[in-house]
This record gives sequence, structure tokens and C-alpha cells, in this order.
Amino acid sequence: MLKVEHIEVYYGDLQVLWDVSFEVRQGEIVVLLGANGAGKSTTLKTISSLLSPGPGTITLQGRRLDAVPPDKVIEYGVAHVPEGRRLFSEMTVEENLIVGALKGEAKAKREETMKWVYSLFPRLHERKKQPAGTLSGGEQQMAAIGRGLMSLPKLIMFDEPSLGLAPILVSEIFGIVKTIHEQGVTVLLVEQNVKHTLAMCDRAYILENGRVTMTGTGEEFLNNPQVREAYLGV
Repeated sequence: MLKVEHIEVYYGDLQVLWDVSFEVRQGEIVVLLGANGAGKSTTLKTISSLLSPGPGTITLQGRRLDAVPPDKVIEYGVAHVPEGRRLFSEMTVEENLIVGALKGEAKAKREETMKWVYSLFPRLHERKKQPAGTLSGGEQQMAAIGRGLMSLPKLIMFDEPSLGLAPILVSEIFGIVKTIHEQGVTVLLVEQNVKHTLAMCDRAYILENGRVTMTGTGEEFLNNPQVREAYLGV
């Protein structure tokens, strides 16, 4: 479904990704693991066309993503829920959701999709006329995920969805990720909660210093002594 092939990314003269290749098959949950600064967020931004790779290609179901602007990437079926939520704080919850469905099929099906989002997040429906900046951290994360879903994605990418949330809300957010996946959306996940993500994913890749150094199933990684020591503290 998604194929990232031999991409290299620079911030000015500083190279941050080297020959990164991986794939996400339709219907999978795939996780990118790595320490802070390993290149995980940069990889997601490059897939979203917020950054441009030098060499290399990125395709979704055969369509080039690396050669089109970010709005086209969304139209082709990729949603990106960024680290830090990035909501429009003075706009209402409902207005933030509408921003996720401004073009094409997503715009035509906006009311139907919004009902789906509100069924996933009843609290958003209760607060739909409330400014997004007044929501709790967990509610803001729900709104960010809801906005991504409004574009009717084939693939949704999450960048640290549990960051800064209380443990009880972390479990709720992971439950929502599972529900979205069960309803037919493929998932690419960057997440600090390694044990939780490996237990739910189909496959994982480890990024170290901008390079893919290891790949395997979630179960293989959970049973790998090197991974357990480096990422699980075991």
C-alpha cells in the first residue's frame, strides 16, 4: 500500500535520513520505533510532503506522494495526526473537524463522516461548539484524530498520540486506534509507549540515527533481548 524507498532527507545542509526504506501493507498496523532524534517524525512529515526527500520515492497504491503538495497527499488518502495536536485553538471543535474535509469526496460526505467521528468520540459531540483551546489534553488529541478521519483516509499516521496524557487516557487513545483499524483504516504509528504498540502492531521498524536498522513483527520484537533492553528497560 505505502512504499517508502531509499529516501534521504536534509534540513539545509544537515542530513537526517539515510536510505530509509519500509512498507505498510493494506490493513496493517505498522510501528516506527527509535530514540528521540532518530528521524521518526521527519519520516512522517516526508510522507505527508511537508518535507521533500532528496533521492528516493514514496508511493501510495502506486501514486507518487513525494512529487505532489501536501493537499494532494491528503486527497490521495493519507491523514497525518501530528505530535502536539496542532489544532486551531480559537476555532470550535466542529470547525476544526470541518477543516479536515474541505475537498472532494471528504467534503461531499462531511456530515456522514462527522457523525462517525462523534460516535467514536462522544465527548467531542458534547463540546462541538467549544473552542478547541479550552479542551483537556486528552480531548484535544481526540479532536486531532477526528480531524484526520474527516479526510476519509486509507492510511492514517499517528505521531506520539499518547504523549503527555494520563495513563487512563493513554489506554482510551490506544483503544480508539484499534477501533479505527478494525473499521478498515491502515495505521502507521510513531509512539513512545513501546510495549503497548508492539502488542498491537503487525510489524515494526527501528530507526537509529536516521537509518532503518531492524524490522520484525511485534511479537518478535517483544521477545528480542536487544529490543527489550533498549526500549522496554528489561
